[in-house]
Amino acid sequence: MTSPAQHPIIWTGTYTSDGGGRAEGIGALSAHPDGRLEWLGTAAKADSPSFVAVHPTLPVVYAVAEQRKMVRAFRRTGDFGLEPLGEPQPAGEATCHVAVDPQGRFLTAACWGDGQVLLYELDSDGGITARFPAPASADPHSVRTPGEPRRSRAHASLMLQDGRIMTTDLGHDTLRIWNYVPGSGLVADHEVALPFGCGPRHLVQHPSGNVFVVSEYSIEVFVVRPEAGTFELVFRGPATSGGSMPDDSAAEICLDQEGRHAYVGVRGSNLLSVLDVAAEGTELLPVQDFPSGGNWPRHHIVRGNWLHVAHERSDNIATFELDPASGLPGPLVHDLQTPSPTALVPAP
Repeated sequence: MTSPAQHPIIWTGTYTSDGGGRAEGIGALSAHPDGRLEWLGTAAKADSPSFVAVHPTLPVVYAVAEQRKMVRAFRRTGDFGLEPLGEPQPAGEATCHVAVDPQGRFLTAACWGDGQVLLYELDSDGGITARFPAPASADPHSVRTPGEPRRSRAHASLMLQDGRIMTTDLGHDTLRIWNYVPGSGLVADHEVALPFGCGPRHLVQHPSGNVFVVSEYSIEVFVVRPEAGTFELVFRGPATSGGSMPDDSAAEICLDQEGRHAYVGVRGSNLLSVLDVAAEGTELLPVQDFPSGGNWPRHHIVRGNWLHVAHERSDNIATFELDPASGLPGPLVHDLQTPSPTALVPAP
């Protein structure tokens, strides 16, 4: 085995037995220049760390404990080990996503089970010091659902280029934009209501400043554009070129390094869709769908010309080489067996 120090590390979020998975905690991969990923082992034993995030400047990793309703910090040790940094911090039901401020001041967590959005302030060592719950979501479509109200289901956070934070709410079909106030947490700025029942899940910001959103339920992509500080919906379109099946659900959206192509994963049909970024970042146009290389593509990343796709149910990460011009993938070039991967996060 090549020394891990010679190649970049990618951390893997996983499901452990408490979440129906087969992993033991946060995994570590070595990323080779030829696209191959090498399994190094379990970096830290943890309960269902289904999503992880990294500190921008310190060797610190943050992970949810989805079934345990917690968030925890880990400090890197040796080549790829992680050790707990401080005590676990309480979160909400089904905490499914974490993100870190680019300046390292705070961490945000989204809770799918009860809709909570939480902010945790960080100290100079990357440790978690304080916890602030954000105001609860109100369903902008409540007039369409008389009787039993729809449940708020926060799912992801995005640190915006202008310093604000955007979060998705699957249950209320909203994007919520926040400002960070030290010592107080997240203060609401404004909201963008997306179409009823679409279920916004994950999101990414294009170099233009526009934000691209993929919807889990309707399997669509949306573009919201900042106009005088307020985001507005400017585009809605299908996330795939060939449609979807009734039991499909979209997962992740990411960009290539130049921001010319977007990639969307669809679970069920187990495909990845390539979309062209058009009209100066205001349109996303599906080009081609292709098999993802496994079962239940939960998360994927682009690393240079390599596309890595983590498959939660088939215990593998599939790697494809991308054509630099078209953005389309070639044949499968590597298939790594690894238990229940749910997120791929490169170490700084």
